[in-house]
Amino acid sequence: MSKKELTLGIDIGGTTTTFGFVDIDGNILKESQFMTQAEDHVTAYLPRLFDAIDEAMAELEEGVVIKGIGMGAPNANYFRGTVENPPNLKWGGVVNLVELMQKKYKIPTVITNDANAAALGELRFGAARNMKNFILITLGTGLGSGIVVNGDVVYGHSGFAGEMGHLIVNYDGRLCGDGRRGCLEAYVSVTGIRRTVSKLLADSLVGSELRDVSQSELTGELITQAALKGDKIALEAFEYTGHILGQKLADTVLITSPEAIILFGGLANAKDLIFEPTLRHMEQSLFGPFKGTVKLMMSELQHRNAAVLGASGLIWHELEKQNAA
Repeated sequence: MSKKELTLGIDIGGTTTTFGFVDIDGNILKESQFMTQAEDHVTAYLPRLFDAIDEAMAELEEGVVIKGIGMGAPNANYFRGTVENPPNLKWGGVVNLVELMQKKYKIPTVITNDANAAALGELRFGAARNMKNFILITLGTGLGSGIVVNGDVVYGHSGFAGEMGHLIVNYDGRLCGDGRRGCLEAYVSVTGIRRTVSKLLADSLVGSELRDVSQSELTGELITQAALKGDKIALEAFEYTGHILGQKLADTVLITSPEAIILFGGLANAKDLIFEPTLRHMEQSLFGPFKGTVKLMMSELQHRNAAVLGASGLIWHELEKQNAA
């Protein structure tokens, strides 16, 4: 009887580290999480990670084989195996996490940022199955992106390619968390649409149920619910957000010609409220030969453990490349 083969997928966030053991079909056999404690140095974090993995591994059925480890982390460099000066982790500069994990577990290990991992999860287990060219956009607190061309993630020369959230929309625009002005994620994200609603409320006297909500309590879900009830400010905020996203997607289509663009994350839960204006403005802005060639789709991992499946998809993808070489 052949042994069951699994991979270990790990997602390292500023608040929570989540991991799971995943088979080749995307079934998560065992998963767990613990608080990252972002203030810890990596030398304090790693023993807690190892203990949590070892404890979960001991509970797996006898005879399973862990083929490799995939990790998604902020500011991760696929080529170097490093996490480099992540803004939400106090790890002390550049950490070669792949080297440290391989030293402990002696199996193939690979790392990339969370959006690239999400794209590979979508490629193997989600809406991008059987696709070779697509873009995955994550619409959460910020905007992340993973760009797949000819069946592989685009990493570029430096290992940091594909950061669409930092495309410039307006050089004199909103201040972004990276210190520059006018980045796409300052407009198109949960944070971005909250800022848009606040500006629309300040610039008009139109009645809106959102006027009674403080800025600290304003959420993407509240804006979505207001829009579904016909609130003019909320609807205008989605129109504005979709306009900006559609235009920037049209620019990106010129470069990669994807079969599909897949939306994932909190703001994608608004469905047609964000999909309809985004698709309309993208089609209006597209260069002629590309019109009607790109599907705008919802992630199929939206209500699954996408972070773990993405990290697992990363290592399964890597193992397949190695086997094909």
